[in-house]
Amino acid sequence: MSIHILGICGTFMGGIALLAKESGFDVSGSDENVYPPMSTMLDTQGVKVLPGFKEEHLKHEIEKVVVGNVMTRGMPVIEYLLNKNIPYTSGPQWLYENILKDKWVLAVSGTHGKTTTASMLAWILEYAGLTPGFLIGGVPENFGVSARLGESPFFVVEADEYDTAFFDKRSKFVHYHPRTLIINNLEYDHADIFPDIGAIKTQFHHLVRIVPGEGLVVSNADDTNIQDVLEKGCWTPIKTFAGVHNEENKYLDEPPVWEAEYLSDDGSKFDVYLSGNNVGSVEWELIGQHNVSNALAAMAAAHHVGVPVKHAVDALGRFKGIKRRMEHKGEVKGISVYDDFAHHPTAIKTTLQGLRAKVGDKKIIAILEPRSNTMRLGIHKETLAKSLKEADQVILFQPRNIDWDMQNIMDEIGDNVLLHDDINALVADVARQAKSGDQLLVMSNGGFGDIHNKLLTQLKNHDE
Repeated sequence: MSIHILGICGTFMGGIALLAKESGFDVSGSDENVYPPMSTMLDTQGVKVLPGFKEEHLKHEIEKVVVGNVMTRGMPVIEYLLNKNIPYTSGPQWLYENILKDKWVLAVSGTHGKTTTASMLAWILEYAGLTPGFLIGGVPENFGVSARLGESPFFVVEADEYDTAFFDKRSKFVHYHPRTLIINNLEYDHADIFPDIGAIKTQFHHLVRIVPGEGLVVSNADDTNIQDVLEKGCWTPIKTFAGVHNEENKYLDEPPVWEAEYLSDDGSKFDVYLSGNNVGSVEWELIGQHNVSNALAAMAAAHHVGVPVKHAVDALGRFKGIKRRMEHKGEVKGISVYDDFAHHPTAIKTTLQGLRAKVGDKKIIAILEPRSNTMRLGIHKETLAKSLKEADQVILFQPRNIDWDMQNIMDEIGDNVLLHDDINALVADVARQAKSGDQLLVMSNGGFGDIHNKLLTQLKNHDE
């Protein structure tokens, strides 16, 4: 069967393309942003990628079009699709019907940490010899690819609450029918589609409603928004992590099962407690309390499918992380450059806290591009400055399409902040002031004009 994917170069739709190709489909696709690494990865897998969204791309022998959620009514290719009555579906629906419907699905949801937790979970299952399939919104270093079919009944999927397609405004994750569900945390985000936190809670409740009674919900007991969701109704056993048991919550079947005791301030070493018993110690490459929480959730989900705790603990010790999640891009003249996907104040705060715990009193220069739809709308502008307080200096980049003035953020931060609207000028400015021992942390959910390599090159060439 031949399929054509509209929006194929997005992480999720690119993963769909890889799974479809591996399943024997004849796969092609199109996108407006056709560039490496996704274009290169698809090309190596024999997936033909066409530039732009053009009607002629659909005039070949295509049996079904898989429509990404970047597509909207009014786009010529969508109007052609509808007028010609070409069969179409969404990416999440295609994934369920062709890959997930016969699998034990382990879904990882939440505002933050989905990619990291899903990658940990897939690696734990892999280390235990279960060879799972997965579709993750990033590239786990242990695997080198974002998606694969696997060789077992188990499939790990990053479960996003963003809407499905222009014709299906439900959250993506309701299509996945998980048997094991992680809800890591829940905050207001995606202001372009959700009017308030209540609307997001409703979507999460829809997800909880479809987890079978013989399944499991792994829940962060410290998150009151998640408790609100569960109190709407839950018919599935719940195991909690990193929290305190609330006797008044009738949905908690026992005290928090998975807990950690920190052996290092930066979270690189911690003991794991299962039902109050010390069951092992993790020493790994990751840092930050948020990643310890992610690890507990992943271990709980893996335990549900039969992975012994010792295997999970050993696996985490060999977990290499994910590209663009506190990824160390290089070091020049003693100056380290990191790349992180953080784009929400909570993620920015926890990422900086983890780096601070790791590097101590070394100077941290935080370089932030407020690129997400929610950031561009100014939804988080009241909390953004506070999220950056661990940085010694802040460099803000103001995109041309942002809907608000960042001057108030600068005023709240104080003297140690600079604002740029040109990436090359920003890079030159940072290279002039950075000194040996400084930590440059770049945060954006986009490519940020290849700023990481530009920084490394400029630092290398800068005449001290």
